[in-house]
Amino acid sequence: MKAVTGRSPTPGGRAAPAPGGPAADPGALRRAHRALVAVCAAFAVLAAVLVPITLPLGWDELVYASRFAPHGPETPFSAPRTRGVPLLLLPVASWSDSTVLLRIWLLALSAAALYLGFRPWLRILPRPSAAWVAAALYGSGWLALFYANAAMPNHYSAMGALAAVGCFLHRRPGAAGYAGVVAGLALVTLMRPNEGVAVAAPLLVAAVAVPAWRGRGRLAAVAGGVAAGALPWVVEAQLRFGGVARRLAEASEVQGDLRPVVTLTAHLTALDGPLLCRPCAGDAVRPPALEWWLLLGTLAVLGLWAARRAGTGTAPLWLAVAVAASATVPYFFLVPYAAPRFLLPGYALLAVPAALGLLAAAAPARRSRAVAAVLALVLVGHLAVQLTLAHVHGGIQEQAREDWRRITAVLREHGVRPPCVVKASRMTIPLAHTAGCASAEYDAPELPDAVILHRAEPPRWARDWPVHPVPDTYNPGWTVAVRP
Repeated sequence: MKAVTGRSPTPGGRAAPAPGGPAADPGALRRAHRALVAVCAAFAVLAAVLVPITLPLGWDELVYASRFAPHGPETPFSAPRTRGVPLLLLPVASWSDSTVLLRIWLLALSAAALYLGFRPWLRILPRPSAAWVAAALYGSGWLALFYANAAMPNHYSAMGALAAVGCFLHRRPGAAGYAGVVAGLALVTLMRPNEGVAVAAPLLVAAVAVPAWRGRGRLAAVAGGVAAGALPWVVEAQLRFGGVARRLAEASEVQGDLRPVVTLTAHLTALDGPLLCRPCAGDAVRPPALEWWLLLGTLAVLGLWAARRAGTGTAPLWLAVAVAASATVPYFFLVPYAAPRFLLPGYALLAVPAALGLLAAAAPARRSRAVAAVLALVLVGHLAVQLTLAHVHGGIQEQAREDWRRITAVLREHGVRPPCVVKASRMTIPLAHTAGCASAEYDAPELPDAVILHRAEPPRWARDWPVHPVPDTYNPGWTVAVRP
């Protein structure tokens, strides 16, 4: 009886690695696993240093945290939002209103997600060390570092996608492997349903078209993961929005009407911020920020070439690239604005072939001082750009969000206290929440207790209200009109 080796013969008779990856040396696996744990710990520490854990909650974070009484009052929960992030916050936000404690919890959670996302790749890649290198490459990006302690869905969507693809690629997934696919896709879909569908589509095609991955087990795991993650969203669509179709329509409207567009320039502009490019008027593409796309793209191509040249099999790498494209391309051609965090799943998946590319580039560097110097210069330059951006954006957000407290102080000074209703010319939800007030639409007929204005005149119905400037703000031009 022939031994099962997990390899299929090529036309020339030479054995080619199966798409699930070659068997790894146990010692190499242990070393790579320890290095991955160290990278995840370093990621959490570095994020805590660069982005202060005292940073006040941002707009989206306030919406998610205010589901819990300690972080009230509750804010409007619009159609595009999902219940994934509130579930992440539940263990802490349900009983404590401490922002510091919440951010420490999220740092631990994001590091654990980084570990679980890249761990399946230890046995998939031809070199186990590529898994921790990929984690380090992804974790060195300013976006991953900035959002490590944030109550936002994108890092977890990225890690869920990465884990699902890694578990899918195991030669014989077994119960644990299928559970990994289900859990990863359920996490992605729970966080961002559109990304769950986008990640699942290439996996379903692969489970049908690629003989080595063909089988009902993989198909059922992919479908089951998406279904499990989508169930809460579907139930809420029926209960709150009158059905799935109406929720999708309302979500599209909130996001500026999803339609065929080209927003590549906006995403290029947002490579170094702002956190939300809606619109990007007045901003420009800054050359140093382009290094991330150039480095990641170049290393990914080099990794594919190196794997093909070594004969270790490129199918897992191409699947990672396909899923990355499926998850990111819609943001370039359907969403009429840009937020750099939207691309985190793509970056995580491209980091896998890029890690092999970096290891391939390191081989000649061991033999040539000149090559080693060039590679070191590239990596040091990359870190300088990315770590600086993470720190700068942490500082910007700290100062900008402090403006909300300054506005609240002016409101209190002039008698606006809970229970109260405020309107604002922009950023209504976080300003109202910080003041402990309910928010009202700017054009709604009801008169509020105050109107918060940024570089704007009071509306017609508030022209006679006393207007008070807000001093010492990071963003100048804030005023408050208080109803007499």
